Amino acid sequence: MRQREAQDTRAEYQASDTTILAQAEAILRRRLERLGTITDPTQASEFFRMRLAGLDHEQFHVLFLDTRHRIIAIEAMARGTIDGAEVHPREIVKAALGHNAAAVILAHNHPSGNPEPSAADRAVTARLKQALALVDIRVLDHIVVGETCVSLAARGWV
Repeated sequence: MRQREAQDTRAEYQASDTTILAQAEAILRRRLERLGTITDPTQASEFFRMRLAGLDHEQFHVLFLDTRHRIIAIEAMARGTIDGAEVHPREIVKAALGHNAAAVILAHNHPSGNPEPSAADRAVTARLKQALALVDIRVLDHIVVGETCVSLAARGWV
C-alpha cells in the first residue's frame, strides 16, 4: 500500500514539475515575443534553458528571426538520445526558407548537464552556417544548454 502511495506522490510531483516548466517556458516565450527582438545571447539563453534543460534526451531547436532580429518562430528540429541528435542541414535550410528568416539562433541541450560544446557541436555549427549562408541566412549563435548555457558566438566559434 505504501509503495503505491509513494508512486502516486512521485507521479504528482513529476506532473506538477512538467506543468511548472511549461508555464515558465510560456512566460519566457511571451517575454521574448513582447521584446520583439533578440539583442543579446542572454535573452535567447534564458528561453532555451527553460525549454531544454530538464530533458533526458538531446533536442535541437532553431529560433528563426527576420532582418531586424524579431522572432518569427521557434521549432524543435531534431530529437536524439542521451548523447546525440542527428541534425540535417537540409531540413534547417528548408524550415528557414519556409519562415522567410534572415537569421537563426541554434540551440541544443546536453542531458549530462555539462554545457561544454563538443567537437561535433562545433562541426554541425560550421556545416549549418555554411549551408544557410548559401541562401543568405545568418547564424547568429549556437547555444548549448546544460546546467548553464554556453554561447558558441561568445567564444568566437560562429
